[in-house]
Amino acid sequence: MGLDAVREVGQAVGAAHLFTYLVPEGAQEAAEFGVTDRGPAYLAFRSAALGAVPWQVTLAAFYNFSPRAVRAMDGVWDAASPERWQAARFRAVGRAMRRVGVRVPADRLAEARSLIDPVVAAADYAGKPLAAANASVALPADPLVALWQQITVVREWRGDAHLVVLADNGVGPCDCLVLHTAAGGPPAALVRTTRRWNDEEWAAATARLVARGWLDARATDADTPLARTLGLTDAGAAARERMEAETDAHCAALWAPIGDAGARRLAALLTPITDAFTAAGTFRTVRPT
Repeated sequence: MGLDAVREVGQAVGAAHLFTYLVPEGAQEAAEFGVTDRGPAYLAFRSAALGAVPWQVTLAAFYNFSPRAVRAMDGVWDAASPERWQAARFRAVGRAMRRVGVRVPADRLAEARSLIDPVVAAADYAGKPLAAANASVALPADPLVALWQQITVVREWRGDAHLVVLADNGVGPCDCLVLHTAAGGPPAALVRTTRRWNDEEWAAATARLVARGWLDARATDADTPLARTLGLTDAGAAARERMEAETDAHCAALWAPIGDAGARRLAALLTPITDAFTAAGTFRTVRPT
């Protein structure tokens, strides 16, 4: 299995899954349960497949959230059961897809399922808690939402694998976020708001990455660790790419049932989902221009 094909399908899967965390339909469904805080709603939707586990289990599976962020979800299972949150998630996904006009012809939808279903069925879920939980969820009747749920399984499988790579490389939960934002990911202010790392924790993670030679903290007029412009060094860029490549290597076995050609074809079949949400402006807050 070629790692270029693994990277291509991994990126396509991630892009086709992402919209669910950004669309207003999710907030609307959560509000029906009386949950109006975006953080607990996100955690409830994404962890619903795990069931009503203690918050510590969710923290372990999500990795880059602070403990205070995950503890804020206390009470979500009292507002509604995990099964009701999962059903609401499917409703939000279906409503959002219809709103932005996602169009996947029936023959291409069937082809996409013929490729992704064997991957989900043959996957090894050892050490992949979020992927395993999502694989256990019954698929909804809506064919497009059912495809999205299969996308979710393989997206979480890669995410579970990536967390192992981060831990093996000594990149902690806050450190990986600092590195990601410095590499051109979502704005640091957005990430810190959703993951709830405080000033001291963010500054400490920054200092660790600077000490490793992965970040170059260039001082500004207000010379504090949080007021510096963080630049990714060549060593930092190389380390980040190496960890992505290690994740791709781990994921090669996942995509082996359909091979390079099947993986690339699936990536192409998923583009209408991403294209529709891109055209609707869904990703503006997390993709810097």
